[in-house]
Amino acid sequence: MPRVRLAPVRRAYEQIYDQLRAAMFSGELANGERLPSEAQLAAGFGVSRGTVREALRLLLAEGLIRTVPGAGGGSFVVLPTVDHVADFLRRNVELLTLKEDVTLPEFLEARELIELFAVRQAAVRRTDADLAALRATLTPDDSGLSPEEQYLANRRFHEVLIDACGNTLLQIAAGPIFSVLHSHLMRFTLTAEFPRSVCRDHATILDAIEAGDSERATAAMAEHLTSLAEVYRQIWRPRPAADDDETLIGRLQQP
Repeated sequence: MPRVRLAPVRRAYEQIYDQLRAAMFSGELANGERLPSEAQLAAGFGVSRGTVREALRLLLAEGLIRTVPGAGGGSFVVLPTVDHVADFLRRNVELLTLKEDVTLPEFLEARELIELFAVRQAAVRRTDADLAALRATLTPDDSGLSPEEQYLANRRFHEVLIDACGNTLLQIAAGPIFSVLHSHLMRFTLTAEFPRSVCRDHATILDAIEAGDSERATAAMAEHLTSLAEVYRQIWRPRPAADDDETLIGRLQQP
């Protein structure tokens, strides 16, 4: 007789987690709604409060509830948003960068794949509102903005461009890449000409998008990313290895 594979039996707290999670995404539990108390959930599911607490820990770890202490507190439903997911991804990508599990060439390659596709789509899909938002990020040479303000405006151009291509998943994927690269850029003092040259590149890209010329927009973006890549290669530094005496733990262990 052939062996029959039995389905694994999920623990009670996992089943409670499954049911609460399903209720959230079905709309039975609305965003911001307060969950029943631990005692009420335990009675309703016929389990101990400890089992309910384990289920709530899973929901909390996934970011699907927030807990508020006090008499008027409890656990409240938090349904994910694009910003919520993007922020979660950004924080974890930054951790991988600190561990050097993600390298600069990987960031640059991923950025090129995303932005060349995005600019091609933006040239076709952009709206008048998108064009206005892109143009608002351009800063004239005599704007009087500080280098930091110019960097932020230049970064905003790329964010608006991703929005203009009309793909939510690209917005989520691009955010952590922009954030990590920008944080490295802000650690170094670059010439005042650098943000101005970046802005001029953006103006060239925008002209092509506004004309609906996807080929010209893609070529301009490719040239722009190539010049940026050279800058990042110059300023990117691996995490330095500290001497034992200079580490936090080393200092704490000193008598």
